Amino acid sequence: MRKKITGALWLLLTASACSRGESGGQGSEAQGAQRAQSADSDQLPVVLFLGTSLTAGYGLEPDQAYPALVQHKIDSLGLRWRAVNAGLSGETSAGALRRLDWLLQGPIRIVVVETGANDGLRGLDLDSTHANLEAILAKVRGYDTTITIVLAGMEVPPNLGPRYARRFHDLYATLARQRRLTLIPFLLQGVGGSDSLNQADGIHPTARGQQIVAENVWKVLRPLLADWVAARRAAS
Repeated sequence: MRKKITGALWLLLTASACSRGESGGQGSEAQGAQRAQSADSDQLPVVLFLGTSLTAGYGLEPDQAYPALVQHKIDSLGLRWRAVNAGLSGETSAGALRRLDWLLQGPIRIVVVETGANDGLRGLDLDSTHANLEAILAKVRGYDTTITIVLAGMEVPPNLGPRYARRFHDLYATLARQRRLTLIPFLLQGVGGSDSLNQADGIHPTARGQQIVAENVWKVLRPLLADWVAARRAAS
């Protein structure tokens, strides 16, 4: 996130010149506090968003992408969780699988898997997409069997043909049922196909569109966070 420099520069220079010893001590204390805060943040349970440009927030500021908006919702409830945006523009399910090992680090408790949309847009073989999704699930389970996996359902445009579109649609619901995953039926519900909620390319949500996507995710994610907190309290 970009940082803005504010305040009167001459005041800062004067204060620095008049009290170097004191400001040096305060600077060390501030740096120590920042390191402690960072270390504390690193210990928070993580919601990892593995996704494409839809998750990355293509064309928008990072804080306008739905994972950042979900973080705001988490914070508003006073829950101590950290949302990590691992969205990558243009990535297929094969690409998501290749970089997953690098992403599986730290106290991840929930993984939201949003991938396959670019497979569909390119008309790739759906058997390969299915195999990649299965391999992604296996890697997450291999890292920690207690992680909750949320699968984000996607759709493809009808110009790819009704059979392909139906197979693509069924892929997510079938996989979620077979592997007992939590399913977001359609990530872009209420956004897909709307000119006013998508950028000029007709694919990527605007800032307002991302807000709706965040609501779609939050409806599924909030109960999972509540269940996790309740389980922790019961165990303590």
